[in-house]
Amino acid sequence: MGNPKAFLTIHRQEAGYRPLNERITDFGEVEQTLNSHDRRLQASRCMDCGVPFCNWACPIGNIQPEWQDLLYKGKWKEAYEVLESTCDFPEFTGRICPAPCEKSCVLKLSADEPVTIRENEVAIAEAAFREGYVLPQHPIRNGKKVAIIGAGPAGMVVANQLNRKGYEVTVYEKQDKVGGLLRYGIPNFKLHKNVIDRRVNLMKQEGISFVTSTEIGKDISAKELVEKFDAVCVCIGAEVPRDLPIEGRELKGVHFALELLSQQNQILEGKSFDNDKLINAKGKKVLVIGGGDTGSDCIGTSARHGAIKVTQIEIMPKPPVGHNPATPWPMYPQVLKTSSSHEEGCHRRWNINTCRFIGENGQLKAVEIQEISWIKSEEGRMQMVPTGEKEIIEADLAFLAMGFVHPVQEGVIAQLELAVDNRKNITIDNRAAASTAKVFAAGDAATGASLVVRAMAGGRKAAQEIDTYLSQK
Repeated sequence: MGNPKAFLTIHRQEAGYRPLNERITDFGEVEQTLNSHDRRLQASRCMDCGVPFCNWACPIGNIQPEWQDLLYKGKWKEAYEVLESTCDFPEFTGRICPAPCEKSCVLKLSADEPVTIRENEVAIAEAAFREGYVLPQHPIRNGKKVAIIGAGPAGMVVANQLNRKGYEVTVYEKQDKVGGLLRYGIPNFKLHKNVIDRRVNLMKQEGISFVTSTEIGKDISAKELVEKFDAVCVCIGAEVPRDLPIEGRELKGVHFALELLSQQNQILEGKSFDNDKLINAKGKKVLVIGGGDTGSDCIGTSARHGAIKVTQIEIMPKPPVGHNPATPWPMYPQVLKTSSSHEEGCHRRWNINTCRFIGENGQLKAVEIQEISWIKSEEGRMQMVPTGEKEIIEADLAFLAMGFVHPVQEGVIAQLELAVDNRKNITIDNRAAASTAKVFAAGDAATGASLVVRAMAGGRKAAQEIDTYLSQK
């Protein structure tokens, strides 16, 4: 720790967002950056705690105090090397991670001014690319081959880790481009897709093969896969959104959130859609059902389309502001979160149940809702109880952003099981799963829907398990 008193004299300074009236006119990244001098000052605030709770809270185990100190001292290259030792793609996590490390920073507890760890992380990563510190690595090959199904964050990490251990890695992706949720679920105003392309190009230079527009069981059989490769890792993500099977669900104008987000990202990459399939909120009243990050992304996208009104409803109670006794430090705080998209114009409501969609000539026109409260039953379960009269919200578009159910794995997994002809040895559960029959899983395919950084952590774990399995084989 180069400056042991910096946290006493230097306050937390965030880079902040681009001006609202400017950023809602485009899909450029909303977050700004600090100059290198101010960034180093922010890094100096790290106290190098005896027990670094930031490290404890980080799913991938980043050793933040070490690279914060290197950044403060101006050793950008060394800072990147330490950062990359635990995080395969800091340019991703530095942009989209909710930063549980910052919520567990001792300065969050003592002064409510945690170190700007996430912003510092992406600053280090961008400097590394800008200054040419990130160069292709060409490891000595060990003669073994691994197939990865799915090119999202977990699959990319598994590929990156195994490739650098000397394995010949082939990644199969059913979409036409690599990235998974990073490319097709997260808006450009949070993560511009050239950031993904830059990393994918580097991985290709290092010898990783990406086979896109290819679906296992359709374009290539599972049998062919397990015969051709020494191990297979399933990283198909959690692609099944939670539905809302109520009256009027079939109406035109009711969409899953990812239908909007994926289509918009594809449009920005040059793809066009027929008018009957195009989802656009220009001049429309929008209702977003679900209060999480995906719902927030729908709000920001609708604002950029030119929606005349956006309402977001959440079935759960409004979280506390600032501090929640139920989630004390160093736990991740369940408190009210206001995103950049919320600032761009949105009416938010909590404890609201959606009763039915109302249409006219097959087109959504309104949504019937009702205020509710939550009580604990005699069995200890939380139950929803109506507390208000039903009311009508006018809406031309409704986006379902209620999370994801655990992915339906039976298709791919069953095919792989039969292909290795050893069903009883296959283990796919809530861990990065491994089996004696060379089938593994990582990311949301193993755990259910979670954070990108947790999918990346699962990818690292699966890569280690695959390496152990093939080394012992």
